[in-house]
Amino acid sequence: MNVDLTSFLVPRWLPERTKAVKYYISFDEDASKMTPDEFWEFSRQNPNMRAELTKDGEVTLMSPTGFESSYENSQINFQLTSWANKNGNGMATESNGGYILPNGATYAPDAAWTQRSRLEKFTKAERKRFLPLCPDFVIELLSFSDKLAEQQAKMEEYIENGLRLGWLIDPYRNTVHIYRPGREPEILDSPKSVSGEDVLPGFELDLTKIW
Repeated sequence: MNVDLTSFLVPRWLPERTKAVKYYISFDEDASKMTPDEFWEFSRQNPNMRAELTKDGEVTLMSPTGFESSYENSQINFQLTSWANKNGNGMATESNGGYILPNGATYAPDAAWTQRSRLEKFTKAERKRFLPLCPDFVIELLSFSDKLAEQQAKMEEYIENGLRLGWLIDPYRNTVHIYRPGREPEILDSPKSVSGEDVLPGFELDLTKIW
């Protein structure tokens, strides 16, 4: 069976100054990185590609996850969305929801929640694009291809850009790294659940579905 990989690996649109497409996308001049608006167009024109934009303007291409990671992420998003719908004070998104952080990075956390009062300032048209804000809460689920140190740095970046609470879930070590502003990360070892604290009052993530 012949499989055409170009629809997955070759972008349909890139800025004219693009120098090369590798695991990340680089440009001829360091001072001319891809902007958030260009990254939106890149994503719109290349719907088969999952990517994120770093604060330095580099595009990181991401491969699909394996079955277990997909199942675990589905469990996490189901629980968060169910709570958010009952709570009514905010909205949850899954791993395709992009956010433009104040530092210019565009990330799509595995799960996120944002207060409704912060979302109301955006028009319906604006909400169809990546939102220029940092969510109040994010979850990143470590997958087989992820490096723990890189994900830890990413969580710190969220905090620096206004995140109120973040969880980095490592299903390979059965740990949860909890990030809060102004505090050192807390690591929980094999917890059965983790609390949303005062950011998500009443939310408890059942981790028995993860390990």
